[in-house]
Amino acid sequence: MRGSLHLRLILLCAGALVVAAPAVAQASYGYGYQQSETPAAALARHVRTLASTPTDFTALIGAGKAALALGDTQAAAGFFARADEANPRSPLPQAGMGAVSVANGEAQAAMPYFARALELGAPVALIGADRGLAYDLLGRQAQAQADYRAALGGPDGDEARRRLALSLAIGGDRAAALQILSPLLSRRDPGANRVRAFILALTGDPQGAIRAIDAAMPGSWSRVAPFLQQLPTLTPGQKAAACNLGIFPGESQTAIASASVSGERLAGIEDFLRGPPLQPSAPPVQPTWQPSAPVQTAYVAPVRKPAVVQPARPAPKIWLQLASGPNADALSSQFNRMKSRHRDLFEGIKGYVARGPGRSRLLIGPFRGPSDAQIFAEDLKSVDIDSFSWTNSESDQIVPLGTE
Repeated sequence: MRGSLHLRLILLCAGALVVAAPAVAQASYGYGYQQSETPAAALARHVRTLASTPTDFTALIGAGKAALALGDTQAAAGFFARADEANPRSPLPQAGMGAVSVANGEAQAAMPYFARALELGAPVALIGADRGLAYDLLGRQAQAQADYRAALGGPDGDEARRRLALSLAIGGDRAAALQILSPLLSRRDPGANRVRAFILALTGDPQGAIRAIDAAMPGSWSRVAPFLQQLPTLTPGQKAAACNLGIFPGESQTAIASASVSGERLAGIEDFLRGPPLQPSAPPVQPTWQPSAPVQTAYVAPVRKPAVVQPARPAPKIWLQLASGPNADALSSQFNRMKSRHRDLFEGIKGYVARGPGRSRLLIGPFRGPSDAQIFAEDLKSVDIDSFSWTNSESDQIVPLGTE
């Protein structure tokens, strides 16, 4: 295990990571989990709802945020994609997908989601804590801090305050960072104490940071000290990634994700949702929650009858949506017009149709990841073609144009 990954696991296991998941995973704004409820309990509650009503928008958003809080960005993306299908006019799925991209360290890929959420009516206070972190990861601290300040009065106010304090420290302003953090410190907020340690490290006091970390995690200073001492040498974007996501320069984001999140932890959810409804007499089974190692949380599905074996379905993939409408034939004509006007751009690109209730989507892809999709979306924008990223669920039927 490489050193920076070791630090991330130390901080996670001690409960000391400043930001374990984007703020959308912690927000309540009507679709989250109750303040006294753990993310694992919220996930179980929402999944029980989805067992009988798979398109319940509130449950899909709640499940997405709970999965994100548990560190499973892939599961969260699937829930948010389904929520977008259920209610494409709501900004919440787009805000959630933006938060997923930020949690994966894909700051640039997150921006179109946040832009779409704003177009659909989301206030900056709703997305500010997460978009601010995206700006911080890109080294754009002034814009990050503006977003954090806008979110201070929103549902993620405490998280925005922690992130604002870190951003100010990244800019070298220790006094302002500690002043912003002081309301949380006075409430003895555990997260604030850990943010304070990072502030000290970021502003040139690694020994003070070591003492603060050791007070929170007795005996850990010898393992954490090299990384706290390294922080001041990083670029602003690298500092934001290290303090907020536990990602250090040279560390593979894929490797971190695979090490910090059990890929099979929520694997049973898809099978559970495809199975028969729960029997009324079946008692709810709470998920296993292990405070000593939150990244290894396992979800235990409620007891149910054996599911009928289903044919294999395609895994969720990232596409670019170019248009949508009730008439799939019209989409084919629209795509042909785009190709005829911009032959070089669309050379070798095929169109696809995803059918949904009452409408169809015109897609291109799939792409290997959000970054690839974003690059092509920018090329499309250069010729005045609007597009946005869309992730299919396993139940979606996507076929090439002309075969629908």
